[in-house]
Amino acid sequence: MQRTVFNEDHESFRQMLRSFIEAEVVALHDEWFAAGIVPRDLYTKLGELGLFGVSVPEEYGGAGLDTYKFLAVQYEETTRAGVTFGTNVHVLLALPYLKLLANEAQKKRYLPKFVSGEEMWALAMTEPGTGSDLSGIRSTAKLSADGSHYVLNGAKTFISGGVHADRVIVAARTSLPRDDDRRFGLSLFAVDTSSQGWTVGRKLDKLGLRTEDTAELSFVDVKVPAEDLLGEEHRGFSYLGLNLASERWGIAFASYAQAAAAVRFAQQYVEERQVFGKPVASFQNTKFELAACKAEVEAAQAVADRALEALDAGELTPAEAASAKLFCTEVAHRVIDRCLQLHGGYGYINEYPIARLYADNRVHRIYGGTSEVMKMIIAKDMGL
Repeated sequence: MQRTVFNEDHESFRQMLRSFIEAEVVALHDEWFAAGIVPRDLYTKLGELGLFGVSVPEEYGGAGLDTYKFLAVQYEETTRAGVTFGTNVHVLLALPYLKLLANEAQKKRYLPKFVSGEEMWALAMTEPGTGSDLSGIRSTAKLSADGSHYVLNGAKTFISGGVHADRVIVAARTSLPRDDDRRFGLSLFAVDTSSQGWTVGRKLDKLGLRTEDTAELSFVDVKVPAEDLLGEEHRGFSYLGLNLASERWGIAFASYAQAAAAVRFAQQYVEERQVFGKPVASFQNTKFELAACKAEVEAAQAVADRALEALDAGELTPAEAASAKLFCTEVAHRVIDRCLQLHGGYGYINEYPIARLYADNRVHRIYGGTSEVMKMIIAKDMGL
Protein backbone atom coordinates (compact mmCIF):
# COMPACT_ATOMS: atom_id res chain seq x y z
CA MET A 1 0.00 0.00 0.00
CA GLN A 2 1.29 3.41 -0.94
CA ARG A 3 2.06 5.65 2.01
CA THR A 4 0.70 9.18 1.65
CA VAL A 5 1.62 10.89 4.93
CA PHE A 6 4.88 12.45 3.62
CA ASN A 7 5.54 14.70 0.61
CA GLU A 8 8.66 15.71 -1.33
CA ASP A 9 9.73 18.23 1.30
CA HIS A 10 9.66 15.56 3.98
CA GLU A 11 11.64 13.16 1.80
CA SER A 12 14.26 15.82 1.05
CA PHE A 13 14.55 16.42 4.78
CA ARG A 14 14.89 12.67 5.26
CA GLN A 15 17.83 12.43 2.87
CA MET A 16 19.55 15.40 4.48
CA LEU A 17 19.11 13.93 7.94
CA ARG A 18 20.21 10.46 6.85
CA SER A 19 23.39 11.90 5.38
CA PHE A 20 24.09 13.84 8.58
CA ILE A 21 23.58 10.76 10.74
CA GLU A 22 25.90 8.68 8.58
CA ALA A 23 28.60 11.36 8.52
CA GLU A 24 28.40 12.85 12.02
CA VAL A 25 26.74 10.35 14.35
CA VAL A 26 27.14 6.67 13.49
CA ALA A 27 30.91 6.44 13.99
CA LEU A 28 30.74 8.24 17.35
CA HIS A 29 27.57 6.76 18.78
CA ASP A 30 29.32 3.89 20.58
CA GLU A 31 31.40 6.45 22.49
CA TRP A 32 28.27 8.36 23.43
CA PHE A 33 26.59 5.13 24.50
CA ALA A 34 29.53 4.26 26.77
CA ALA A 35 29.56 7.78 28.23
CA GLY A 36 25.80 7.76 28.77
CA ILE A 37 25.37 11.18 27.18
CA VAL A 38 25.79 12.96 23.85
CA PRO A 39 28.29 15.83 23.46
CA ARG A 40 26.81 19.28 23.96
CA ASP A 41 27.99 20.49 20.54
CA LEU A 42 25.69 17.98 18.85
CA TYR A 43 22.80 20.28 19.71
CA THR A 44 24.42 23.22 17.95
CA LYS A 45 24.84 21.08 14.82
CA LEU A 46 21.22 19.94 14.98
CA GLY A 47 20.17 23.56 15.40
CA GLU A 48 22.12 24.48 12.28
CA LEU A 49 20.29 21.71 10.41
CA GLY A 50 16.99 23.30 11.42
CA LEU A 51 15.69 20.37 13.49
CA PHE A 52 14.62 22.54 16.41
CA GLY A 53 12.88 25.31 14.50
CA VAL A 54 10.53 23.53 12.13
CA SER A 55 7.36 24.59 13.95
CA VAL A 56 8.71 27.78 15.51
CA PRO A 57 7.27 30.95 13.88
CA GLU A 58 9.58 32.67 11.40
CA GLU A 59 9.80 35.89 13.43
CA TYR A 60 11.69 33.93 16.11
CA GLY A 61 14.07 32.19 13.73
CA GLY A 62 12.06 29.11 12.83
CA ALA A 63 10.53 27.77 9.65
CA GLY A 64 6.96 28.44 10.74
CA LEU A 65 5.62 25.02 9.69
CA ASP A 66 2.83 23.89 11.97
CA THR A 67 3.42 20.17 11.62
CA TYR A 68 4.87 17.16 13.42
CA LYS A 69 5.77 15.35 10.21
CA PHE A 70 9.42 16.40 10.17
CA LEU A 71 9.74 15.11 13.73
CA ALA A 72 8.19 11.85 12.55
CA VAL A 73 10.86 11.59 9.86
CA GLN A 74 13.50 12.13 12.54
CA TYR A 75 12.08 9.24 14.57
CA GLU A 76 12.26 6.96 11.54
CA GLU A 77 15.78 7.94 10.55
CA THR A 78 17.38 7.77 13.99
CA THR A 79 15.88 4.36 14.75
CA ARG A 80 16.78 3.13 11.27
CA ALA A 81 20.42 3.95 12.03
CA GLY A 82 20.25 2.61 15.58
CA VAL A 83 21.13 5.98 17.15
CA THR A 84 19.51 8.52 19.45
CA PHE A 85 19.99 12.29 19.76
CA GLY A 86 18.53 12.89 23.20
CA THR A 87 16.50 15.86 21.92
CA ASN A 88 12.98 14.51 22.16
CA VAL A 89 12.07 16.47 25.28
CA HIS A 90 13.39 19.71 23.75
CA VAL A 91 11.07 19.67 20.74
CA LEU A 92 8.18 17.36 21.55
CA LEU A 93 7.65 18.28 25.21
CA ALA A 94 9.05 21.73 25.94
CA LEU A 95 8.28 23.62 22.73
CA PRO A 96 4.47 23.26 22.86
CA TYR A 97 4.45 24.91 26.30
CA LEU A 98 6.46 27.85 24.98
CA LYS A 99 4.21 28.27 21.97
CA LEU A 100 1.03 28.07 24.04
CA LEU A 101 1.97 29.88 27.24
CA ALA A 102 4.85 32.28 26.59
CA ASN A 103 3.94 35.93 26.09
CA GLU A 104 5.47 37.98 23.31
CA ALA A 105 8.39 39.21 25.38
CA GLN A 106 9.16 35.67 26.54
CA LYS A 107 9.03 34.28 23.01
CA LYS A 108 11.52 36.90 21.86
CA ARG A 109 13.86 35.90 24.69
CA TYR A 110 13.44 32.14 24.55
CA LEU A 111 12.73 30.97 21.03
CA PRO A 112 15.74 32.19 18.98
CA LYS A 113 18.14 30.39 21.34
CA PHE A 114 15.80 27.38 21.39
CA VAL A 115 15.98 27.15 17.60
CA SER A 116 19.76 27.49 17.41
CA GLY A 117 20.41 24.95 20.15
CA GLU A 118 22.18 27.58 22.20
CA GLU A 119 19.66 26.90 24.96
CA MET A 120 18.37 23.36 25.45
CA TRP A 121 15.14 22.84 27.35
CA ALA A 122 13.76 20.13 29.61
CA LEU A 123 10.56 19.56 31.56
CA ALA A 124 10.55 18.86 35.32
CA MET A 125 7.34 17.49 36.80
CA THR A 126 8.10 14.14 38.46
CA GLU A 127 9.33 14.19 42.06
CA PRO A 128 10.83 11.43 44.21
CA GLY A 129 7.45 10.88 45.88
CA THR A 130 5.18 11.98 43.06
CA GLY A 131 4.80 10.22 39.73
CA SER A 132 1.51 10.09 37.83
CA ASP A 133 -0.35 12.03 40.56
CA LEU A 134 0.95 15.50 39.77
CA SER A 135 -1.41 17.09 42.26
CA GLY A 136 0.98 15.73 44.89
CA ILE A 137 3.87 17.97 43.77
CA ARG A 138 5.65 19.45 46.79
CA SER A 139 8.22 21.77 45.21
CA THR A 140 7.32 25.36 46.08
CA ALA A 141 7.77 28.76 44.47
CA LYS A 142 7.02 31.66 46.79
CA LEU A 143 6.61 35.17 45.44
CA SER A 144 8.92 37.75 47.00
CA ALA A 145 7.48 40.66 48.96
CA ASP A 146 8.21 43.11 46.16
CA GLY A 147 6.83 40.77 43.48
CA SER A 148 10.08 40.78 41.48
CA HIS A 149 10.88 37.09 41.78
CA TYR A 150 9.87 33.69 43.11
CA VAL A 151 11.98 31.57 45.48
CA LEU A 152 12.03 27.97 44.25
CA ASN A 153 12.68 25.02 46.56
CA GLY A 154 12.28 21.30 45.98
CA ALA A 155 13.54 18.33 44.01
CA LYS A 156 12.71 16.47 40.80
CA THR A 157 13.70 13.10 39.40
CA PHE A 158 13.64 11.20 36.09
CA ILE A 159 14.23 14.47 34.23
CA SER A 160 15.16 13.70 30.63
CA GLY A 161 17.74 16.13 29.30
CA GLY A 162 18.33 17.44 32.80
CA VAL A 163 22.13 17.34 32.61
CA HIS A 164 22.57 19.43 29.47
CA ALA A 165 19.49 21.64 29.92
CA ASP A 166 20.02 25.39 29.97
CA ARG A 167 16.41 26.07 30.89
CA VAL A 168 13.87 23.78 32.50
CA ILE A 169 10.10 24.18 32.71
CA VAL A 170 9.50 23.45 36.39
CA ALA A 171 6.13 22.69 37.95
CA ALA A 172 5.95 24.00 41.51
CA ARG A 173 3.35 25.02 44.06
CA THR A 174 2.60 28.72 44.33
CA SER A 175 -0.34 28.01 46.61
CA LEU A 176 -1.66 25.25 48.83
CA PRO A 177 -4.32 23.07 47.19
CA ARG A 178 -7.95 23.81 47.92
CA ASP A 179 -10.02 21.39 49.96
CA ASP A 180 -12.23 20.77 46.94
CA ASP A 181 -9.45 20.90 44.33
CA ARG A 182 -6.07 19.23 44.96
CA ARG A 183 -4.92 20.37 41.52
CA PHE A 184 -5.15 24.06 42.32
CA GLY A 185 -2.00 25.98 43.12
CA LEU A 186 0.55 24.63 40.63
CA SER A 187 2.45 27.03 38.36
CA LEU A 188 5.03 26.63 35.62
CA PHE A 189 8.36 28.45 35.42
CA ALA A 190 11.06 28.65 32.74
CA VAL A 191 14.07 28.38 35.05
CA ASP A 192 17.62 29.27 34.08
CA THR A 193 19.79 26.35 35.20
CA SER A 194 22.78 28.61 35.83
CA SER A 195 20.88 30.17 38.74
CA GLN A 196 22.45 29.97 42.18
CA GLY A 197 20.95 27.13 44.20
CA TRP A 198 20.14 24.98 41.15
CA THR A 199 21.89 21.61 41.38
CA VAL A 200 22.07 18.73 38.93
CA GLY A 201 22.35 15.58 41.01
CA ARG A 202 22.94 12.06 39.79
CA LYS A 203 22.84 11.22 36.12
CA LEU A 204 20.62 8.18 36.44
CA ASP A 205 21.93 4.83 35.22
CA LYS A 206 19.05 3.65 33.01
CA LEU A 207 18.29 0.31 31.39
CA GLY A 208 17.88 1.92 27.97
CA LEU A 209 18.09 5.27 26.16
CA ARG A 210 21.67 5.40 27.37
CA THR A 211 22.66 8.45 25.32
CA GLU A 212 19.65 10.46 26.51
CA ASP A 213 20.72 11.86 29.87
CA THR A 214 18.24 11.59 32.73
CA ALA A 215 18.95 13.38 35.98
CA GLU A 216 17.89 14.24 39.48
CA LEU A 217 17.51 17.97 40.14
CA SER A 218 17.32 19.98 43.34
CA PHE A 219 16.55 23.63 44.05
CA VAL A 220 17.51 25.54 47.18
CA ASP A 221 16.30 29.14 47.34
CA VAL A 222 16.61 29.56 43.57
CA LYS A 223 15.53 33.04 42.54
CA VAL A 224 13.28 32.90 39.47
CA PRO A 225 12.46 36.30 37.94
CA ALA A 226 8.70 36.96 37.84
CA GLU A 227 8.96 37.39 34.07
CA ASP A 228 9.85 33.67 33.80
CA LEU A 229 6.41 32.56 34.99
CA LEU A 230 4.70 30.72 32.11
CA GLY A 231 1.00 31.46 31.81
CA GLU A 232 -0.98 32.36 34.91
CA GLU A 233 -0.31 31.52 38.53
CA HIS A 234 -2.01 28.44 39.99
CA ARG A 235 -3.16 27.09 36.60
CA GLY A 236 -0.19 24.83 35.97
CA PHE A 237 -2.09 21.57 36.33
CA SER A 238 -4.48 22.46 33.52
CA TYR A 239 -1.52 23.47 31.34
CA LEU A 240 0.23 20.14 31.92
CA GLY A 241 -2.66 18.33 30.28
CA LEU A 242 -2.66 20.40 27.09
CA ASN A 243 0.16 18.52 25.38
CA LEU A 244 -0.60 14.95 26.36
CA ALA A 245 -2.00 14.08 22.92
CA SER A 246 1.17 15.18 21.12
CA GLU A 247 3.41 13.52 23.71
CA ARG A 248 1.56 10.21 23.42
CA TRP A 249 1.54 10.41 19.65
CA GLY A 250 5.32 10.89 19.76
CA ILE A 251 5.75 7.76 21.86
CA ALA A 252 3.42 5.83 19.56
CA PHE A 253 5.23 6.91 16.42
CA ALA A 254 8.67 6.29 17.89
CA SER A 255 7.53 2.80 18.92
CA TYR A 256 6.31 1.98 15.42
CA ALA A 257 9.64 3.26 14.04
CA GLN A 258 11.55 1.07 16.49
CA ALA A 259 9.55 -1.98 15.46
CA ALA A 260 10.25 -1.25 11.79
CA ALA A 261 13.96 -0.89 12.54
CA ALA A 262 13.94 -4.17 14.47
CA VAL A 263 12.60 -6.04 11.44
CA ARG A 264 15.27 -4.43 9.26
CA PHE A 265 18.05 -5.37 11.70
CA ALA A 266 16.75 -8.93 12.03
CA GLN A 267 16.41 -9.47 8.29
CA GLN A 268 19.95 -8.26 7.69
CA TYR A 269 21.26 -10.53 10.42
CA VAL A 270 19.48 -13.74 9.38
CA GLU A 271 20.48 -13.28 5.75
CA GLU A 272 24.15 -13.16 6.78
CA ARG A 273 24.22 -15.59 9.71
CA GLN A 274 24.95 -19.23 8.85
CA VAL A 275 23.60 -22.17 10.90
CA PHE A 276 24.06 -25.82 9.88
CA GLY A 277 25.63 -24.59 6.67
CA LYS A 278 22.64 -22.48 5.63
CA PRO A 279 21.56 -18.86 6.18
CA VAL A 280 19.19 -18.51 9.14
CA ALA A 281 16.86 -16.75 6.70
CA SER A 282 16.37 -20.00 4.78
CA PHE A 283 14.50 -21.71 7.64
CA GLN A 284 10.72 -21.67 7.55
CA ASN A 285 10.44 -20.52 11.16
CA THR A 286 12.58 -17.47 10.39
CA LYS A 287 10.45 -16.56 7.41
CA PHE A 288 7.23 -16.97 9.37
CA GLU A 289 8.51 -14.93 12.31
CA LEU A 290 9.66 -12.05 10.13
CA ALA A 291 6.47 -12.16 8.07
CA ALA A 292 4.35 -11.95 11.22
CA CYS A 293 6.48 -9.07 12.51
CA LYS A 294 6.23 -7.25 9.19
CA ALA A 295 2.42 -7.52 9.26
CA GLU A 296 2.31 -6.06 12.78
CA VAL A 297 4.65 -3.22 11.81
CA GLU A 298 2.45 -2.28 8.86
CA ALA A 299 -0.60 -2.16 11.13
CA ALA A 300 1.28 0.01 13.65
CA GLN A 301 2.46 2.29 10.85
CA ALA A 302 -1.12 2.81 9.72
CA VAL A 303 -2.20 3.71 13.25
CA ALA A 304 0.79 6.02 13.80
CA ASP A 305 0.29 7.76 10.45
CA ARG A 306 -3.42 8.25 11.04
CA ALA A 307 -2.71 9.72 14.46
CA LEU A 308 -0.09 12.01 12.90
CA GLU A 309 -2.59 13.36 10.37
CA ALA A 310 -5.15 13.94 13.12
CA LEU A 311 -2.55 15.67 15.31
CA ASP A 312 -1.51 18.01 12.52
CA ALA A 313 -5.18 18.82 11.91
CA GLY A 314 -5.73 19.56 15.59
CA GLU A 315 -8.22 16.70 15.84
CA LEU A 316 -6.37 14.02 17.83
CA THR A 317 -8.39 13.40 20.98
CA PRO A 318 -6.89 12.22 24.29
CA ALA A 319 -8.58 8.84 23.90
CA GLU A 320 -7.32 8.43 20.33
CA ALA A 321 -3.80 9.34 21.40
CA ALA A 322 -4.04 6.83 24.24
CA SER A 323 -5.25 4.17 21.83
CA ALA A 324 -2.41 4.85 19.39
CA LYS A 325 0.17 4.76 22.19
CA LEU A 326 -1.21 1.53 23.66
CA PHE A 327 -1.35 -0.25 20.31
CA CYS A 328 1.99 0.87 18.92
CA THR A 329 3.95 0.30 22.12
CA GLU A 330 2.53 -3.18 22.57
CA VAL A 331 3.27 -4.04 18.92
CA ALA A 332 6.82 -2.76 19.28
CA HIS A 333 7.32 -4.83 22.43
CA ARG A 334 6.27 -8.03 20.66
CA VAL A 335 8.12 -7.35 17.42
CA ILE A 336 11.42 -6.28 18.98
CA ASP A 337 11.40 -9.30 21.29
CA ARG A 338 10.85 -11.70 18.37
CA CYS A 339 13.51 -10.00 16.28
CA LEU A 340 15.99 -10.21 19.13
CA GLN A 341 15.24 -13.94 19.40
CA LEU A 342 16.21 -14.37 15.75
CA HIS A 343 19.64 -12.97 16.61
CA GLY A 344 20.26 -15.76 19.10
CA GLY A 345 22.93 -15.01 21.69
CA TYR A 346 24.18 -12.00 19.76
CA GLY A 347 20.83 -10.34 20.33
CA TYR A 348 21.80 -9.97 23.97
CA ILE A 349 25.04 -8.15 23.22
CA ASN A 350 24.98 -4.34 23.24
CA GLU A 351 27.28 -4.29 20.23
CA TYR A 352 24.22 -5.20 18.18
CA PRO A 353 21.57 -2.51 17.66
CA ILE A 354 18.72 -4.93 18.38
CA ALA A 355 19.90 -5.24 22.01
CA ARG A 356 19.94 -1.49 22.48
CA LEU A 357 16.58 -1.20 20.76
CA TYR A 358 15.11 -3.78 23.13
CA ALA A 359 16.24 -1.77 26.15
CA ASP A 360 15.30 1.61 24.64
CA ASN A 361 11.77 0.51 23.83
CA ARG A 362 10.86 -0.81 27.26
CA VAL A 363 10.15 2.60 28.78
CA HIS A 364 7.57 3.41 26.10
CA ARG A 365 4.96 1.38 27.98
CA ILE A 366 5.72 3.39 31.12
CA TYR A 367 6.34 7.08 30.44
CA GLY A 368 3.76 9.41 28.98
CA GLY A 369 1.25 7.31 30.92
CA THR A 370 1.55 3.57 31.48
CA SER A 371 -0.28 1.06 29.31
CA GLU A 372 -2.66 0.52 32.22
CA VAL A 373 -3.48 4.25 32.34
CA MET A 374 -4.03 4.24 28.56
CA LYS A 375 -6.58 1.44 28.99
CA MET A 376 -8.38 3.46 31.67
CA ILE A 377 -8.60 6.48 29.34
CA ILE A 378 -9.89 4.38 26.45
CA ALA A 379 -12.43 2.60 28.66
CA LYS A 380 -13.71 5.90 30.02
CA ASP A 381 -14.12 7.18 26.47
CA MET A 382 -16.18 4.06 25.74
CA GLY A 383 -18.49 5.00 28.60
CA LEU A 384 -17.29 2.16 30.79
